[in-house]
Order: sequence, then C-alpha cells, then structure tokens
Amino acid sequence: MAWAACHGSSASEAPANTNSKSTPALERAKPEPRVAPSGTPPEGARVVLLGTGTPVPDPERMGPASAVLAGGRAYLVDAGPGIVRRAAAAEALGHHELAPEQLSHVFITHLHSDHTVGYADLMLTPAVVGRRQPLQAFGPPGLTAMTRALERAYAVDASIRHAGKSPEQQPGYRVVTREIEAGEVYTDAAVRVRAVKVPHGSVEHAYAYRFDAEGRSIVFSGDTAPSEALVELCSGCDLLVHEVYCSQGVRTGPPSFREYHGSFHTSAQELAALATRARPGLLLLSHLLFFGCDAETLLAEVKSGYAGEVVVGEDLGVY
Repeated sequence: MAWAACHGSSASEAPANTNSKSTPALERAKPEPRVAPSGTPPEGARVVLLGTGTPVPDPERMGPASAVLAGGRAYLVDAGPGIVRRAAAAEALGHHELAPEQLSHVFITHLHSDHTVGYADLMLTPAVVGRRQPLQAFGPPGLTAMTRALERAYAVDASIRHAGKSPEQQPGYRVVTREIEAGEVYTDAAVRVRAVKVPHGSVEHAYAYRFDAEGRSIVFSGDTAPSEALVELCSGCDLLVHEVYCSQGVRTGPPSFREYHGSFHTSAQELAALATRARPGLLLLSHLLFFGCDAETLLAEVKSGYAGEVVVGEDLGVY
C-alpha cells in the first residue's frame, strides 16, 4: 500500500461492484432501505447519511454529507461528491424532504475538498430540476469566496440557462452565504443550530454543529482531532455523528503519516474516550478512515474502550 498524508484510505480498499455486470441498470438504481440498529427509523428528527467516505473514490461510500430531516425540510451538513444523487436515492426510499429540488440549506464544517466537491452540484443541479428558492449556505470564512468563484466557473452554463430571465425569475440559482463563528448560527420553527470550533490540524476554521429539532439533539463532528468543545456540545446528546480512523491501519504507515492523522483526525481509541465523556445516546461512525482495516475491526477498536451503543454508518442509513 502506498502511503500519503491524505484524508482517505488506499484506493485499493474500495470494494468492487460485483453486481455491475449481472444486475440490470434500472434494478441497481433502486436503493436498499437502511435503518438504525433498532430496525425502525427514530421518532422525531431523522438523520440520513448521504456520504460516509473520504477523498478516496469508493463506490459504496460517497463523500462526507449528511441530512437532518425536520419540519418537512432537509438540513444538509457538508457537500461531498455524490451528494445530490444520494439525496435523490434517499427520496426514492420515501424521504421526500431530500428531493433535489427541495435542497435549500447546507452547513459546511470546513473547506477541504472532500467536504465541498459536491457544493457546485448542490448549487446548480437542484436549480436545474426546479428549486424555487435560494440555497442558504452556512460555513467558515472563505465560503463566500468559494461560492462566487464557482459561480464564475459556471458562467457559460449560466449565460445559457439564464438567457432572457431576471434573477427574480430564477431564485433557485441564487446562493446566499453566511460565514459563521462559534455560537448559534441558525434557527427557524423546526431547528436550532449551534457551532463550535474544533481542532483540525493546520485548518484555521473547522466547526462541529449541533441540531436541536423535534425532540432530538444531534451533533456532527466534522473533521477533528479530539475536542473538549465537542464533548460539551454533545453532553448527553441523542446522536453523535463522529469521524474516526482505524489505529491498527495507521500504525502500518510511516511516522509522517501517523503524525498527520494524529493532528487532523480522531483515532478509534480517542473517540472511545471522548464518547465516554460526551455520553451520546448513539455514537455513529462516519468519514471512515479504514487504512486497510475492515468495518468490524474499526468497530471493535471503538468498543474496546466505550460501553455505549455504537454503529458504523452506511450511506443511506437512517438514524
């Protein structure tokens, strides 16, 4: 395995799509329902994982993205590659809030590419298929510059699609950005969203988010090394969605690789200690940095130091 200081595991770990030649395309397009460990979706606000992967292309795991469904709306967290198509797949499973034309709110944790490559898709594709309101985008400093740069990058597309129409006639193409600081960043009749800064190596602005909605408290770590601010943000929350790397896998890499991930990310053992203090009702593992491990090994590493309920997240899982 060739090691590099990156956010993902080796491309050789991506599982082969063994059904691609034997299963008709239309049949493959119908996603399989996946629900929480109890076997039934939770009451109140629901979380749908739209992407549990890393920068490494894995056909089973899209780039980091999640959705909180509350009050008839989807509130997205991050915009990794594949986000809009995963949302369409979730709509096909009955989560109508994730119909692409309904995607109107996104909260970006930080500006690394694996969390934002799908942002242009989120800006444009829902508008193409009928979004009738601006996209509201919340995130760290630099988000507005990224947004305006993407608008310029797609100026040729815009000149064709917008020909003869005023911005008022095409509100779905507008993007309204808000660059956040720690504290309350958004509230409406369905949700309250708070943010804390988290340590992510040399990244100056990285955030975790807490959603309080329909009787549930849900925290997303984003990318982070162990964070006491995150422990306090959860503090007995119903669901903690946290990134993690497999220690066994990282130990086989060179010292620079181990040092990098120790600064930017959270090991399974570190997460076990963190979750013990944070006391979530359910610990949900996402942004899965396997580095040669399998899901069972990663889960066992966490469970070796954590007595609470913990599961490995899967794309289109509902929690």
